[in-house]
Amino acid sequence: MQLVLDTNIVLDVLVFGDAGAQPLARGLEDGSLHWLATAQMREELARVLAYPKLAPRVRFHRGEAGAVLADFDRRVRLVEVAAKAPITCGDPDDQKFIDLAIAHRCTLLSKDNEVLRMKKRLATLEVRAASCL
Repeated sequence: MQLVLDTNIVLDVLVFGDAGAQPLARGLEDGSLHWLATAQMREELARVLAYPKLAPRVRFHRGEAGAVLADFDRRVRLVEVAAKAPITCGDPDDQKFIDLAIAHRCTLLSKDNEVLRMKKRLATLEVRAASCL
């Protein structure tokens, strides 16, 4: 199963070890799940890890942000940025995740309400949007 993960889901898996994200983490680890991302998504993660309110929590849970980015690099399959999808998200920061999920017709995991409100429209384009597996 191919997946696109938004940044909050990535934080749950790679930083916080959220209990709800454990099936996802196991699937990524054992190869039954395949995470697609772009260099732009990696850059966003690096930027978020450095946010003043988040950086101390990252250090507490994982040490340095570099460890999180190394896990990202180890688990993800980097692909080209997707073309703009025929539907638009109310939050421009989330559009890249939608575009990629539509381009690859795969599951999009997100906690963002703007994305989750689009479930029906995404389903018509063969994309399942959910907050967890």
